[in-house]
Amino acid sequence: MTSLGTGFDRTRSWLRAHPLAFDAGLAAAVLVCMVAGAFADPRSRHDALPAFGQEAPGLRSVVLMVLGAGALVLRRRNPFPVLAFTGAVSVAELLANDAVSPVAMSAVIALYTVASRTDRPTTWRVGLATMATLTVVAMLSGPTPWYTQENLGIFAWTGMASAAGDAVRSRRAFIGAIRERAERAERTREEEARRRVAEERLRIARDLHDVVAHHIALVNVQAGVASHVMDKRPDQAKEALAHVREASRSALNELRATVGLLRQSGDPAAPTEPAPGLALLGELVGTFQHAGLPVKVACGDAEARLPAAVDLAAYRIVQEALTNTRKHAGPGAKAEVSVVRVGPTVEVTVLDNGPGTGEPADGSGHGLLGMRERVTALGGTLTAGPRYGGGFRTHAILPVKARAGRTGEDT
Repeated sequence: MTSLGTGFDRTRSWLRAHPLAFDAGLAAAVLVCMVAGAFADPRSRHDALPAFGQEAPGLRSVVLMVLGAGALVLRRRNPFPVLAFTGAVSVAELLANDAVSPVAMSAVIALYTVASRTDRPTTWRVGLATMATLTVVAMLSGPTPWYTQENLGIFAWTGMASAAGDAVRSRRAFIGAIRERAERAERTREEEARRRVAEERLRIARDLHDVVAHHIALVNVQAGVASHVMDKRPDQAKEALAHVREASRSALNELRATVGLLRQSGDPAAPTEPAPGLALLGELVGTFQHAGLPVKVACGDAEARLPAAVDLAAYRIVQEALTNTRKHAGPGAKAEVSVVRVGPTVEVTVLDNGPGTGEPADGSGHGLLGMRERVTALGGTLTAGPRYGGGFRTHAILPVKARAGRTGEDT
């Protein structure tokens, strides 16, 4: 059963990808049905089933059946011209006043196609016109009385074709609307999540600003008081220093509580060791060299004059860039690390000459996004992408003093 279902799904997918082949098969099946119906005598009294071979269609009927069925191959591309052509062929067969051949079957299929691919008002107009034309011609020109089942059958089949086509069109529109609504809900959910993240970041940034600005202002005032009265009134100076200590402790507690909001329930406890920096660059490079990645380092004394935030960002950029080189550069790759102080900025560059492992490394990974956010938070810029001639290049420009100046202006 599983293999049968798989084969059916494959066949259906192939037919959906090749609609012209499906329409050609449908046209052939309709032609076979029309030819079989032309040889049958439905008025036979000898058996419950119609008798075959008692009547034979003429050459003109065979030609009209072939033309009507052949036009169905183009029913998707030109639905209205195909309906007009099959309707004309059916009218021609009815006006011939011979033994009736089921050429109208092609018009029924064409009418279904039109109804399934157009709107409801057009379906009503075209369907009623087709039903009226074929039924009236069959009643007025047929060899049988106007009230016979053959004539009423044309009316019934054309009506059912219009109704079935309109139902299929409505179902397609309903499914399309559900799919569009689901996609729109997914986009709205993602946008809402991004909006909530942005609002939460803004709220935490405001809290941090309030905490730092308030308590640092208190520390500054109390330290000024202590400095002013240190010689003449040491008791008051000690009291001011106690206020400084209390304000700083309160600031640390509030900062810890605010930043703790960003920590998930399963995250490990905050580390107590100092944050890494470029002073540990040699140890970092050594770990990659032991892992088989040759690394050359060109680093002056820039790390001795870098603020803590810039020092940490530069270290993390080198760490992530070398990690990407180890993962994506491929065997035989070599890396070069450069940290240079250029005026008020420090430039961090990591190059590799690896041919790549075939995995995507176009700058859209989570590690590179994290580096870009870290650099942007400091007011710098980051570029990462393939090098001309092969390899990958990560280049960051970090301002050394811009962040401190901006913070002082904001407070």
